Amino acid sequence: MPAFWNSYLLPILLLIGSNVFMTFAWYGHLKYKTSPIWIAIGVSWGIAFFEYCLQVPANRMGSAVYSAPQLKGMQEIITLVVFAAFSIWYLGEQIKWNHVAGFVLIVIAAALIFWE
Repeated sequence: MPAFWNSYLLPILLLIGSNVFMTFAWYGHLKYKTSPIWIAIGVSWGIAFFEYCLQVPANRMGSAVYSAPQLKGMQEIITLVVFAAFSIWYLGEQIKWNHVAGFVLIVIAAALIFWE
């Protein structure tokens, strides 16, 4: 069980964590539009550091069992799920039908990477 956990599941969990940090780094400042841009850049850069602390090990460990395109495909799917939740919960924005349709098409495209 530990080998399966470390090889297959831990990289996915690390990618989820890294995407939470990166979503805050890229979009969190939208809630504070009156803040000077240099502060938004500095805070975003600081948050992104923690994203890299999770993303780099996720890809390094994950490359033992997943190909680079598979890792990228997983990241895209995870990014969409994290972004949709963030957009609703943190930014208070609605996800409309066309957003969902577009996301579904991206998920299908990313899932095709795993088809062998």
